[in-house]
Amino acid sequence: MIYIYYLLVLGFLATAAIGLVASWIDRKVTARVQYRVGPPILQPLIDIVKLLGKETLIPAGSSKITFLAAPVLGFASVVVVSTLLWLNNINFNQSFLGDLIVVLYLLTLPSISIIIGGFASRNPLASIGASREMKLILAYELPFILAVLVPVIQSGFSIKLGEILNFQAQNGAIIGSLSGVLAFIVIAMCIQAKLALVPFDMAEAETELIGGPLVEYSGSGLAMYKLTKNMLLFVLPFFCMILLMGGFVFSGIHIFYGILKYIGLVALITVIRNTNPRVRIDQAVRFFWGPMTIIAIVAVILALNGL
Repeated sequence: MIYIYYLLVLGFLATAAIGLVASWIDRKVTARVQYRVGPPILQPLIDIVKLLGKETLIPAGSSKITFLAAPVLGFASVVVVSTLLWLNNINFNQSFLGDLIVVLYLLTLPSISIIIGGFASRNPLASIGASREMKLILAYELPFILAVLVPVIQSGFSIKLGEILNFQAQNGAIIGSLSGVLAFIVIAMCIQAKLALVPFDMAEAETELIGGPLVEYSGSGLAMYKLTKNMLLFVLPFFCMILLMGGFVFSGIHIFYGILKYIGLVALITVIRNTNPRVRIDQAVRFFWGPMTIIAIVAVILALNGL
C-alpha cells in the first residue's frame, strides 16, 4: 500500500506539480529575457487541461494502437522513475540492486515513445523529427552513461542509488571532486538534450518541422506528451542531485539548500536555452561523441584515481 502512495502522490502528483511550476519559471524567465511579460503561474496547468478537453484525432493510415499507446509509455516511465528517486531519497534502505540501471533504462523511454509516436503517425514531418530524435539518443546516451559511472566508482562501484546517497551523506557531495565537476558538465548538457530544449530541439523544431514527431497529436495524447516533458523538468535535475549533490535532505536548513540546488539546475537549463541557437543534428552528434565523451572519459579516469 505504501508503494501505491509513493506512486500516486510522489511519483505522479508531486512530480507533476513541481514540473509545472518549473515549466512556468522557465517560460517566465525566457519571456523576460525577450522583453515580454510571460504567462501567469497557472498557465502550464491550463494548457494541459485545455488539451484534455479537446478531441483526440487519429491520422488516416496511421497505426491506431501504436499512435495512442506511445504517449502512455513515456508518461508511465517518468512516473516510475520519479517514484524510485523519491523512495531512495527518503530512505536509503529502500534501494535495490541495480535500481540505477533501471532508472537509466526508463529515462530513455520518453524519447523512444516520441520516436514511436512520430513514425506511427505516418506524417513526413513527424518521421523526420522522429529520425532526428533517434540520432540524438544515440549521440547523448554514451557520454551520459560514462558520466553516471563517476558516482558509481566513487561510491565503491555501487549501482544502488541508496548507497550512492549514503556515500555522499558520509563523505560529502561528489560534485565537490574534480571528476564530479566534469561529470556534472556532461550530465547537464545531456539533460538539455533529453528535455529537447535549445540548442538540442532539432527533433521538434517548431519553426521548421511544426513540432516534428508531435505534429499529428492533439487532445489527450498531446497533453500527455507535454505533461511528461514538464515532469522531466523535475525528474532529470532531481536525478542529477541524487547522483552528484547528495539528493534532497528533509531536515532543517538542508531543505532550503535542496530547493536552491534544484532552482539552480532549472536556472542553468533556462540560461543554456536562451543563450544558444539551435544546432543541426550532425553538429549535436559531433558535440556529444566528441567533447562530451572525452570529458566523460577523463572524469571516469580521475574517479578511478580517487580524484
